[in-house]
Amino acid sequence: MFVLELTYTADLESIDAVLAQHIEWLDAHYAAGTFLASGRKVPRDGGVILAVGEDRALIEALVATDPFVRAGLTEYRVTEFLATTTAEVLAAHRRQLPA
Repeated sequence: MFVLELTYTADLESIDAVLAQHIEWLDAHYAAGTFLASGRKVPRDGGVILAVGEDRALIEALVATDPFVRAGLTEYRVTEFLATTTAEVLAAHRRQLPA
């Protein structure tokens, strides 16, 4: 599982100009089953996405396709973690610690 943390590198006017494209991008990855949750940070200086995947390189490649990134408006911090304990709704994403 991955925590994708966005930090805006541009003003909110520039962010808002690309927001509809970013939301379409999010929707496509929700439909594909890659994204589980997302939203704005408070204060509004970026956002957070909870994503699933087995390959960090694929997640990093996916991040590079975000319209915010392509427009040079944000930077991402990708944090991978093993979700060993979850709410029941996320049980399918639980992982065992390596031996």
